[in-house]
Amino acid sequence: MVVSEIVKKLIDINGEKQVAESEPMSRHTTFRIGGPAKVFVSPNNIEKIIKTIELLKNEKCDYFILGNGSNLLVADEGYDGVVVSTENLKNLNIEREDGDETYIYAEAGVMLSRAAVLASESSLTGFEFAGGIPGTVGGAVSMNAGAYGGEIKDIIVSADVLMSDGTVVKLTRDELELSYRSSIIQKEKMIVLSAEFALKKGNKSEILDKMKDFSQRRRDKQPLEYASAGSTFKRPEGYFAGKLIDDAGLRGYRVGNVMVSEKHCGFVVNMGGGTCEEAKAVISHVREEVDKQFGVTLEMEVRKLGWN
Repeated sequence: MVVSEIVKKLIDINGEKQVAESEPMSRHTTFRIGGPAKVFVSPNNIEKIIKTIELLKNEKCDYFILGNGSNLLVADEGYDGVVVSTENLKNLNIEREDGDETYIYAEAGVMLSRAAVLASESSLTGFEFAGGIPGTVGGAVSMNAGAYGGEIKDIIVSADVLMSDGTVVKLTRDELELSYRSSIIQKEKMIVLSAEFALKKGNKSEILDKMKDFSQRRRDKQPLEYASAGSTFKRPEGYFAGKLIDDAGLRGYRVGNVMVSEKHCGFVVNMGGGTCEEAKAVISHVREEVDKQFGVTLEMEVRKLGWN
């Protein structure tokens, strides 16, 4: 692509402040790893997201949709394309009530923690599980995020998505085909623009107590003191990834500044200054050892950008 021409067109749609060249992706991922994106754009409303994607498709540009970057490992060389961030799609409100259910509307860039706080402040139950997940609504719907026995599919009503042909369609919960860390969004490369959730009235103090409990359990068990992309591997059927890694003798296994967490072996953490190559080496070794010792193939939950 002719970068200067694309940048000019992106600025025409989004404004100069919303477009950057050679933007370090380490600033936009919770792993704090990743070289520069050729172009980084953060549209400030849904209409501009749609126009931006239409432009990039017409210009045949490679692009990647970024939420909070909490489940992403970017190559040290960066990404030779356009990163489109949903960080400015932040509209969140209580939309309506219908019987014993209250409906919350959230745009794709809304942090799950913010939506969970709104729910708790409104004495609405069902969103507690998501309070500590460091992702956005868009990413959570795409991967059916879950924790502590709850999943997005338990509370979602529908999502407005941008289809590959440029049309915007409202998909119901069933049409989203939500399963373990998967959805039709991923399979068909759709883009989540917003979602609607249905919650029930609950006891505010009980809701807050549950959220505090989940938060404490997360702090106790997860290596939140280090940068990471969350759980590195999906849960293999019949097993727990962290236990397999621990049983393989890999607790604390380290390459450079990237290590299997000593606190929770399901996490690969950046000790500070880690690189993608170091993370890849750790992940590769873990997968090889677990497969060799237990015959279980660990599938990555973390998404890749700029590398295979």
